[in-house]
Amino acid sequence: MRFSSNVKQFVLLIIVGIFLLLGYMVFNHFNERQNMVWFDTSKIHIPVDEDQRNTRLLYKQPSVLVGRTDVVAVTPWLAPIVWEGTFDPDLVDIIYKSMNLTIATTVFAVGKYVRFLQDFLETAEKHFMVDFNVRYYVFTDRPDDVPSVNLSQGRHLSVIQVPGSNRWQEISARRMEIIQTAIERQISREADYIFCLDVDSKFHARWGAESLGRLVAVIHPWFYQQTRDHFTSERRPASTAYIPMDEGDYYYAGAVFGGSVEDVYTLTKVCRNQLEEDARNSIEAAWQEESHLNRYLLYNKPSKLLSPEYQWDDKKTKTNEVKVIRFSSIVKNYAEIRPNE
Repeated sequence: MRFSSNVKQFVLLIIVGIFLLLGYMVFNHFNERQNMVWFDTSKIHIPVDEDQRNTRLLYKQPSVLVGRTDVVAVTPWLAPIVWEGTFDPDLVDIIYKSMNLTIATTVFAVGKYVRFLQDFLETAEKHFMVDFNVRYYVFTDRPDDVPSVNLSQGRHLSVIQVPGSNRWQEISARRMEIIQTAIERQISREADYIFCLDVDSKFHARWGAESLGRLVAVIHPWFYQQTRDHFTSERRPASTAYIPMDEGDYYYAGAVFGGSVEDVYTLTKVCRNQLEEDARNSIEAAWQEESHLNRYLLYNKPSKLLSPEYQWDDKKTKTNEVKVIRFSSIVKNYAEIRPNE
């Protein structure tokens, strides 16, 4: 068989190219090996703070056999449920305080609800994230009525004016929109974590870093002993907050939710969009933003759940499994403080 000169040249070029490629691969491999030899692991230095060298972590040894047996402390998707006796507060503080975190705390004091602000802030200064950097964001239509409260070092208060309303349901429904906007404009630059709390509440005992997580919800005190068919979820399919009767993990209280600023931003944005879609369709979910919060958390599982210790109701008798009440909704006359009750 005879080949033209052009074909011979083409074949020769292919052979030369293959040899060049093999030479490059061998050289590169040899160079990497040389780099591995030249890398001196004895030069690696991991800096350790001098205070940490002398720190002794003194706490009770954990056990996998001894602990709370009267409550469930983990969800089916392996998120912790925080109860008294399931964490070591001293150890938790050692871990988180070294991170120099800032925790944002939003609260709405609209209309007559401004009267609850002083007790909220004063009890928070005693019990909420003590020795952490905290920034309170107070949303109110009465900025002149915001009380002056002595704040500890590293704690600050910002007052953000918002419109009032003749319907408490509208104030409730706009909460997600206002928090989302505040995160965009200010909070995202000033905090690492955020909790969104109800102002008509008081702190009674430690609320610390054990509550921090990517996405955090609190189990409602009136429904933690109930089956899902008793939850007050939105049951109308026309609403974007709809949850079928045979679905639902826990019923979450709208009075408390939180997490990383980024994750809470996503939550508020989604809930706001769903609230606005319902409004365009002339639908108002059974419990406004709480209904949408439960819908969101059903399909976006929280990374940590807080037990009802973190959102009790003063109208409810304390139960045996609740060893300490950390934060609770106070008894009040809704007909007197709500504009259209």
